[in-house]
Amino acid sequence: MYVPPPYREPDGSWMADLIRGNPLALLVSNGTDAEGPFATHLPVIPDPRTTGEWSADLSGTTLLGHMNRANPHWAALETGATALLAFTGPHAYVSPTVYGVTPAAPTWNFTSVHVRGTIERIDEATSAEEALQVVKSTVRAFESRFGTGWDMSESLGYFRKILPAVGAFRFTVSGADGMFKLSQEQAPQIRDRVQQSFSQRACSRHRATAALMEQLP
Repeated sequence: MYVPPPYREPDGSWMADLIRGNPLALLVSNGTDAEGPFATHLPVIPDPRTTGEWSADLSGTTLLGHMNRANPHWAALETGATALLAFTGPHAYVSPTVYGVTPAAPTWNFTSVHVRGTIERIDEATSAEEALQVVKSTVRAFESRFGTGWDMSESLGYFRKILPAVGAFRFTVSGADGMFKLSQEQAPQIRDRVQQSFSQRACSRHRATAALMEQLP
């Protein structure tokens, strides 16, 4: 991902926070010449077995994900292959009317992290318990952050029943790029107008974008 210098994250924690807060990723990997590239939206979590701080470029971080094994993308994935995970954070349209100056041009403020790394398939046929742990860890992570504390214990039998349809994988990060385009190219007073305008909107995307703009150095 091309990231102009003004739009790079202030520090690596911004990328880690975006991934944790926006875990629905787009997994992209190569197919054959006839197939072209594959792309699948899927939930991703940090591997709960790993501890410690993430590096500035996220290298060495381990992520877990899963998809439907009926998806042709699963059949095309190979352990050791390079792939990309794209995460999208808060974003919003910027109308020139907010700037209060002429001439001006509209734009779109957005945040995104592209993570490169290698795939390790967790084959249910040879490691059913490990694949089940990926599903259980995903439930724990999302219920604690976004859910209502649902207790999965009574559904574990159902999990095991559907497990043959789940393609779980481990993703080891080799590097990442973060794009935090938040009107940094504008004069401070104009950037403040954009931030204030977004913070007063009913749309949650605008308000989340404004919150990030307020954190800029």
